[in-house]
Amino acid sequence: MTLPSDPATFATSATDIDLPSVLLVDDEPRSLDAMRRTLEEDFRVLSAGSAAEARRLLASEPVDVILCDQRMPGQSGVDFLKVARQQWPEAVRIVISGYTDSEDIIAGINDAGIFQYLLKPWVPDHLLATVRQAVEARALRHGLDRLELDLRAGNPALRARRAERQREVRESFDFQRIERAPGSPLDGICDLAARVAHYDLPVLVLGESGTGKELLARAIHVASPRAAGPFVVENCAALADTLLESELFGHKRGAFTGAFEDHVGLFQRAHGGTVFLDEIGETSPAFQVKLLRVLQEGEVRPVGAARAVPVDVRVVAATHRQLADEVRAGRFRQDLYYRIAGVTLQVPPLRERPGDIAPIAIRLLHAVGTELGRSGLSFGPDALACLLAYPWPGNIRELRNEIARAIALSDADTIDATAFSPAVLHGQAGPSQASRADGLPAVGTLQERLDAIEARLLREALLRQRWNRTRVADELGLSRVGLRAKMLRFGLGDKPARAGDEPADPHEAQPSEGPAP
Repeated sequence: MTLPSDPATFATSATDIDLPSVLLVDDEPRSLDAMRRTLEEDFRVLSAGSAAEARRLLASEPVDVILCDQRMPGQSGVDFLKVARQQWPEAVRIVISGYTDSEDIIAGINDAGIFQYLLKPWVPDHLLATVRQAVEARALRHGLDRLELDLRAGNPALRARRAERQREVRESFDFQRIERAPGSPLDGICDLAARVAHYDLPVLVLGESGTGKELLARAIHVASPRAAGPFVVENCAALADTLLESELFGHKRGAFTGAFEDHVGLFQRAHGGTVFLDEIGETSPAFQVKLLRVLQEGEVRPVGAARAVPVDVRVVAATHRQLADEVRAGRFRQDLYYRIAGVTLQVPPLRERPGDIAPIAIRLLHAVGTELGRSGLSFGPDALACLLAYPWPGNIRELRNEIARAIALSDADTIDATAFSPAVLHGQAGPSQASRADGLPAVGTLQERLDAIEARLLREALLRQRWNRTRVADELGLSRVGLRAKMLRFGLGDKPARAGDEPADPHEAQPSEGPAP
């Protein structure tokens, strides 16, 4: 590359026009040349032999970085950079000096806004790294300025975007999104929860594991005035007392071994929102005392902190235990129980609401199928009947796992009953479940409990005979008309039809039997 005769007009080739620009100011040509050779591969380099020449260049062309020598005739580097700061504030300023004059350094930092102060003799790698950092600092500063302008101008758009996101969350976790059949036992529970959601009362959700207690808690949150605040979840059974206290209330650095920094607890993070304490019945009496104080006082004291921090949260607690029984047994504090049980909601297990199994299973099939890359799946003729005959001790969580397993083992787009596990296929949940009389309500009249036993035996026979009514009637010693009446009585007559079932034997379509269910 041929250098121009006037060093003040020196620049790299036109192909480097998009590179960051650096202006070198030094009255020594050899120093200018050395700095140029160090920087020219990464930057578009301009050079000037004096402060006056540098001002003329800056007036005609903006630069990203000014690299100036301190000792120059006519005007020192710091004095020149003071002027540059006023007239060309966008340029990042660096000064080089062979003297360690503290007054010059202080003046350069305070008055000229110096980014870096380099000492001679400089090292090429250090010089290059410093200029790169200066260019990056300028880009970051410009980015922040643009962001601030965007934020000022974009407040309406940001508010609209936030409102849209909140609307999406409400729709995703609304009470209507809790899948259930018409007339489900969940209807009354959801109606009560929706009424309670508008009031800042603590809620206790009871129910077996996997029944959807967290989903109900989220629906309460999004329907409440705290919907714009955070929804924070903690499983109390997953952590020991000391870790649970730190996770919920926070801790200060050095409070215990391993506390290397301050930790903000979940109660503080949920300020203005809702804390969902799952499996609260598993906490120890010692921790229950600490939690009770937080709920009574409305403040938390992080572990190792000298003072408490006020918090404003709504607490929704859940457990698979019957806490009233735990209170009577002395395993759960009565005062804490009344503090969290402002309103108590009991979510029934899946076996006590068999009408919900089909809609939940269909929705799970679509959702899990999409997650696994198998959209457009459907259940075969006997698949839903098989699901209906199983008691589901693990509730919806077990149902989801079973459907995911069936999807993985099925190559076709139609899920057949043979894809289910042996336990589900045969309608048995194992000895422990059988000993509890699957499907039987815990209370009820003699006739109600006998009806439950009869319905269970009928479901098992239908499943064994692949829904062939002729063989089921023969097995149970019933007439076909009597079998049909019992199926209608126990709500079993229309199950295969929902899955697209065809008559299992040639007599199903006979007019004397009526339309096939």
